[in-house]
Amino acid sequence: MSQLRQINKAVRSTLTLWLLTAFIYPLFMLVCGQIALPFQANGSLITNNLGTVVGSALIGQPFTSDRYFWSRPSAIDYSTNPDVVTTGTSGASNLAPSNPQLLKRIQGEVTRLKQSNIQPTSDLVYTSGSGLDPHISVAAAQGQVQRIATARRIESNQIQTLINQNIDGRFLGIFGEPGVNVLKLNMALDALQPNK
Repeated sequence: MSQLRQINKAVRSTLTLWLLTAFIYPLFMLVCGQIALPFQANGSLITNNLGTVVGSALIGQPFTSDRYFWSRPSAIDYSTNPDVVTTGTSGASNLAPSNPQLLKRIQGEVTRLKQSNIQPTSDLVYTSGSGLDPHISVAAAQGQVQRIATARRIESNQIQTLINQNIDGRFLGIFGEPGVNVLKLNMALDALQPNK
């Protein structure tokens, strides 16, 4: 009889813990997230003026037009390249500094930037660890002002003002470096002068 009681106790404990950890705790966290931080809990989604979701503040997107600020290069092409089977993933290339493929990619980025009269900065040449970084440095944004002003035929000081308005400071005032979210900055550009 004692062994049967022990089995009964073990089954009840297992079911109780399963109910607690599989249902009650996740539901509690879901409700807390929706109440306390709904924007972050729902993916930090950014919408345009029509209410259509255009991206996330947390995940970078590739921009190649001269009318827009260019993003940081991505080892996974921001998961948008249909030829790459890494859709939905993140990560670095894991290529050694001496790897010819990495050196070729970096030299290609430097050449592309110099052809556009942009002073290469580290974040416009090297990929981030996640491959999804949505920010570039303030220097990288300022280096692109003249190219965008020429392509959009607007004053460069208007673009500089947009950069200053969209700078994200250091986390808690001490961690990281100030930067600008490329998607938000490009949306501000379109609001200033809609795409023709």
